[in-house]
Amino acid sequence: MNFTQTIENIFKRVLPSPFTIAVLLTFLTIFLAYFFTEAPTDNHFVSILKHWESGIWNSKLLVFAYQMILILVLGHVLVLSKPIDKLINKIVVFTTSTASAVVLVSFTTMLVAFLNWGLGLIFGAILARKVAEYAQRNNIPINYPIIGAAGYVGLMIWHSGMSGSAPLDAAGNGRIKELLANTSSSNLTELPNVIATSSTIFSYWNLILFATLIIVIPLFLYFIAKKTTPTQLNLPEYKFNTESNDLIGAEKLDHSKVLAWIFGGLLFTVFCFKYGAAALQLNFTLNAINLLMLSLSLIFHSKFSSFFKALEEAIKGTAGIVIQFPLYFGIMGIMTATGMVTQISDFFVSIATETTLPIFTFMSAGLVNIFVPSGGGQWVIQGPIVLESALKLGVPLPKAIMALAYGDQITNMLQPFWALPLLGITKLKAREILPYTLLLMLVGSIVYIIGLLIF
Repeated sequence: MNFTQTIENIFKRVLPSPFTIAVLLTFLTIFLAYFFTEAPTDNHFVSILKHWESGIWNSKLLVFAYQMILILVLGHVLVLSKPIDKLINKIVVFTTSTASAVVLVSFTTMLVAFLNWGLGLIFGAILARKVAEYAQRNNIPINYPIIGAAGYVGLMIWHSGMSGSAPLDAAGNGRIKELLANTSSSNLTELPNVIATSSTIFSYWNLILFATLIIVIPLFLYFIAKKTTPTQLNLPEYKFNTESNDLIGAEKLDHSKVLAWIFGGLLFTVFCFKYGAAALQLNFTLNAINLLMLSLSLIFHSKFSSFFKALEEAIKGTAGIVIQFPLYFGIMGIMTATGMVTQISDFFVSIATETTLPIFTFMSAGLVNIFVPSGGGQWVIQGPIVLESALKLGVPLPKAIMALAYGDQITNMLQPFWALPLLGITKLKAREILPYTLLLMLVGSIVYIIGLLIF
């Protein structure tokens, strides 16, 4: 049994489903809050349960959950449109070997994932599949698993891109103050109302790290691909069918290109008027990104019928996270209301310095991501701890936020949860891509740690 098979078996034996993990984390949080926080005047256990219930139905957090679900769904919908399909077909013709294929797939996937993580996830999966189909038709020997791994690399840069949960949520009006409510930092007068994405996602140092990775990762895969042996291929053509026949009466409206383009154009116009000025200053919010993605999805699909078929396909990928978000919100409700956030941040402050806190944040975020494979859910739980620790040690909040984002995204190369859509499209197995994604995680970690120390 090789190393990667051992890793896969460990995941199967030790890690249950993400929903079960969320439930177990809920029990653990209740236990810790009961024994390690001060009891109020009434029943401590009942008080904890009340905080948990209040967190689950926190209306502002539920809005955040829906925004994050739309990020994934609309990105998936967009990549299933004909213009994106044509783009992918134009890219695959440059495939001449495994080495050229991994460069094409990894480079373009990372670019797309920086724009939207849902778009990048499905784009990379379909691109990898189409490359394999092209190689199969043209008798080009390739190693399919490493190409599949190249199609997954968007998940190692997504959280520091334009759809990153933490930086986009921090850019929302008043979100920092809401996250730090019921903590020792809640009354600080210097708390910012927003942390603009121009100081996180579009900061010069984050863009430098992204540029470094988009060069280093394809080159690293290129040299590894040179040493791989070809694998056998037997793939049918992957095609998302949106055509319908025998339209009757009002059904024709669902297939009207004019109607779809007018409505999509209207949404895009609203985006320009509402968010255009902020976008020019490189300041985006979750609402701005989702409105832009919705308008482009309608325009690119050019028919409501095609849009809704893609929507039905995309929604399947949200099943694992729809119910998890409220559970994580309940955990946050307990941690903030009982003072656990302050206790944990005090611990980090006692062992860290201004220089080492971002590194501790990066490593802890990577560890937490293995158990909470949702960037939005992780931000809700870990974000208040990171923010309060940063305030106490004088670490710039944008750097602390991005340290969490880097750690969360890098261990996606180890945690196979978000690889499930890719595995379904490519028909590969987790154990086939893990040898390569583990190496990519190590390379990416080195780049991020050096970046956090330099910047």
